[in-house]
Amino acid sequence: LTYFHRQPVHRKFHHDNLTFGLLYAFSENFVLPFSHDEVVHLKRSLLNKMPGDEWQRFANLRLLYTYLFTMPGKKLLFMGSEFAQGREWDHDRALEWHLYDHPHNHGIHRLLSDLNHLYCSEPSLYSFDFESTGFQWLGCEDAQHSALSYLRHGGESALVVSLNFSPHTHENFRIGVPETGSYTPQLNSDASDYGGSHQGPATHIEAENTPWMGQPYSISVVLPPLAGIILQKK
Repeated sequence: LTYFHRQPVHRKFHHDNLTFGLLYAFSENFVLPFSHDEVVHLKRSLLNKMPGDEWQRFANLRLLYTYLFTMPGKKLLFMGSEFAQGREWDHDRALEWHLYDHPHNHGIHRLLSDLNHLYCSEPSLYSFDFESTGFQWLGCEDAQHSALSYLRHGGESALVVSLNFSPHTHENFRIGVPETGSYTPQLNSDASDYGGSHQGPATHIEAENTPWMGQPYSISVVLPPLAGIILQKK
């Protein structure tokens, strides 16, 4: 949250905020909580912690949730965050249910629904949460583009995750992959259904015989602004 609170232009100087946790992630069992402690006592709601105009704040929040669901560790999200409540939580007041009908808020809710379904259906997102075999960095040092890429392994299945923490579209962004073949998008937080700008890979992408990120093959994608994409080999 400290990283996400920063203006994107400054994020490249704090890239280690995103990567440091993986240095010790597999020596303990992790829950990744966005609990009520994060959204009370003038700390602001998750949405209003995000920088930028309205579109950027919602895009940052969609990116944050995609990052949360694809990292190792069990998830926790506090009430109101599932539809991006604007004000911080107050035990004396009802949740702002009327915001559910706002397109941006509804997009957050729909994204979380899809993330939950993907999480439950893809063993790579939960099978080896507490073992190093379940996670593999592809690119963790691209601070200049404020981008991260990694693999989640689940036995016979694997997902490729790439995240763009900058407000700029990265054209022809190359991601290393371990196998040749066709890679299909499973989720794109920039999809128009979620309120995004509808950039990014729409159909399958064929791996090229170009080694990259320490992998024998690679794919070239459009990486949308303030967004994460999840791909799987067909």
